[in-house]
Parts: sequence; C-alpha cells; structure tokens
Amino acid sequence: MQHAEGYVRSEIDHGIATIEFFHPSSNALPAIILEDLAKTINDIGIDDRVKVIILRSAGDKAFCAGASFDELVAISNDAEGKKFFSGFAHVINAMRKCHKLIIGRVHGKAVGGGVGLIAATDYAIATDSAAVKLSELAVGIGPFVVGPAVERKVGVSCFSQLAIDATEWRSAEWGKKHGLYAELHSNVEELDDAVKSLADRLAHSSPEAMWELKKIFWQGTDHWDTLLSDRAAISGRLVLSSFTKNAINAFKAKSVKS
Repeated sequence: MQHAEGYVRSEIDHGIATIEFFHPSSNALPAIILEDLAKTINDIGIDDRVKVIILRSAGDKAFCAGASFDELVAISNDAEGKKFFSGFAHVINAMRKCHKLIIGRVHGKAVGGGVGLIAATDYAIATDSAAVKLSELAVGIGPFVVGPAVERKVGVSCFSQLAIDATEWRSAEWGKKHGLYAELHSNVEELDDAVKSLADRLAHSSPEAMWELKKIFWQGTDHWDTLLSDRAAISGRLVLSSFTKNAINAFKAKSVKS
C-alpha cells in the first residue's frame, strides 16, 4: 500500500513473508501506516502460503521514529487522540494474535512506538547501532500503549528505566542484555544473513508447532484488546495538554534547525 508519503509493502517467497514499512521522516508511524501495518499483518497471519514473517523498515538510518509529530499536534479532542493511539494498539494486537512467528529485522535506532514494534516481534535481530529510547514522557505523554509489549519483553524494572529516563538512548547491547534483542550483528550484511538463515529454518518447521509455541509465548495477554484501548485513551487525553503541544513544537523547531 503506497501513499503520498510512505508505504507498507509485503511479499511472499518460499513460505517467508516480508513486511516492509517506510516513511520519509525516519520511518515515523502516521495513522495510515499504522492502519496498513495492522491490516497486512492480519491478512498474512491467515495466509496458508506463509510459514514465517519478517518485519522490517526501509532505508539505512533509523528503524522507526515512532509516532508522527505532525499528526500528534493536529489532534484536537479526546476521540481523535484515542483513535490515533489506537493505531499502535491495533498493530501490537495484530502481531500478538498472528498465527505466524514474526522475526524483527532492526537495522537502526528506534524511538517510542518503534520500540513497541520490536518488543511485539517474537525474535528480534539487530545491528550494534540499534539503540532504543522511549521519549514519550519528554513531550508530556507516556509509553502507555506500547508499555505492555515492552514490559513483557524486558521486565518492569527495565521498562520503567526506559519510560522515566526519556531523553537518553539505551544501546543495542543493553537491549540484548535485557531480552529485547535475541542477536546483535556488526553490520547490515551480517544482519540480513542472520535473518534469512533463521527465516529459512522456520519456513521448513511445522506451522502447527510454531503456532502452539506462539500461544505459549503470549500466554496471559488475552485482555490486551481492552487494555491497549484503555491505554490509547490515556495518551489521547494527555496529548491535548498545552505542555505536550509546546514540547512537540519545540522539538520540531529544534529538528528543523539541526
């Protein structure tokens, strides 16, 4: 699905589905990209041709910059706010319910919602440069929607560190140490070799066995449809504050100057 700015693309080859997203603002996630991602994951999850999924973003810089600041500052009421943040909820829940194992291919830094995407994969492989940051508190909101996915992967303590220390990056090595990443590689070529190798092996594994395993991995998350929707309402309310509007505009102005 191609848009004026950005796209979500998928292809299937020998049982391996690759889903790629792109946005010119460091692979940010506006509402239309989130909607397309959720739909694509849902559709591929029930495609019998597919044995395993690779989730990746395009380009050679950031993996994902998180929520679109342009859309955040345009939100004018609670309903709009909840609808926007529900886009992240729908993607995470699509990944959670997907009948296929999802390999995350993380080539660069991730912020906010991008960290949530990584946490919702079943096995994330990254480069040494794939640092992470949950920057939401710095602009007056919080990682409410992605929080359950991140906490599930790294634990309450590490999630709280990321959420509280919202301006500092945590290295890829930190991510591997605490379970966000399964493997780290020194460059993109090695990353792609590792992703392909694992995907090939899984494409020759039992689909039934992988689905039964995935259900065990995600045990205890059946309430997330409601939980993440409730969390989206919190973010949707907070984003309306003058603190958040001013913080985002200041951040955008700083980005333009730099």
